[in-house]
Amino acid sequence: MPLAETGALVAEAATNRHAVAAFNIITLEHAEAVVAGAEAAGAPVILQISENAVKFRYGRVLPLARAAAAAAREAGVPVALHLDHVKSDELLRQAADAGFSSVMFDAAHLPYEENLAATRSAAAWAHSNGLWIEAELGEVGGKDGAEPLDAHSPGARTDPEEARAFIEASGVDALAVAIGSSHAMTSRTASLDHALLARLVDALDVPLVLHGSSGVPDGELSAAVAGGIAKVNIGTALNIAMTGAIRTYLAANPKAVDSRTYLSVGRRAMTATVAELIGVLRAG
Repeated sequence: MPLAETGALVAEAATNRHAVAAFNIITLEHAEAVVAGAEAAGAPVILQISENAVKFRYGRVLPLARAAAAAAREAGVPVALHLDHVKSDELLRQAADAGFSSVMFDAAHLPYEENLAATRSAAAWAHSNGLWIEAELGEVGGKDGAEPLDAHSPGARTDPEEARAFIEASGVDALAVAIGSSHAMTSRTASLDHALLARLVDALDVPLVLHGSSGVPDGELSAAVAGGIAKVNIGTALNIAMTGAIRTYLAANPKAVDSRTYLSVGRRAMTATVAELIGVLRAG
C-alpha cells in the first residue's frame, strides 16, 4: 500500500486515546522486523531513521530510506516514514525528496530563544514542503552517550506555559515532552511524571510525544498513553532484542559464519518485541 503519513497516524491515535509506535531503525532487518511486528499486531506503525543512523550509514540517508519505504509499501498495515532527531540543516532539507512525510527537528540542546528561532525556521521550511514537524522542549537526555539529566535539573522537565508559548511561536505540529524518560536506557526502570503530563495536555493543543520509551515499564507506558501521549518513540529495545538473540545464537553455534543464520534470529526477536510493545500502546 502507499506510504502512510505520520501526521494522519498520530492524529488518529490522539483521537482514539491510544498511541502510535515509532521505531528507530538502523538496518534493513530492523525495518523488516518493525513491519512484521506491526502486521502481527494489526496496527499502523512509524519507521524512524535518526540523524545518528544516517551518520552510521556513511552520512547517506537514501539507501536506508529507500529500503524502509519499499518495506512499508509491501506491508499489510499503514506504515509511515519519519526522519528523527535532525540537527543538520542539510539533512533536514533532504527529507521530502527521500520519502519522509515528517521530521523531528532537534534543537532542544540550545538555550530557549535559540531553540525557538531554529525550530521556527525548520517548521516554516517543513510546512512549505508538505512535511509534518515535531520538536522537543525540555531535555529528555541520554543522546549521543551523554548521561541522562537528573530529574530535578534545569531543563529536565517541560514547562507547560513555556511549551504553549513555544508551540504558538514555532508553529510545530507535535511536541516531544520531557516527563522522566531518557534515551538509550537498557533497563526498564523509568518513572514518569504523570501529574506534569496532565498539565501539559491541558495547556497544549498539539499531540504529545514520548521519547526514550525503551526504559519505560509497560504499566508506565500504558498510563502515559491513557494520559494523552499519542506517539511513542522506541529504539534501544530493538537493539537489546537483536543483540541478545544473536549473542545467544553465536554462543550456542560458535562455528556459524553465514550472517543470515544469526541475523534471522535477531530479526525474529525484534519482531516479537515490536508486536508486544504495540499491544501495550493500544491496550484499552
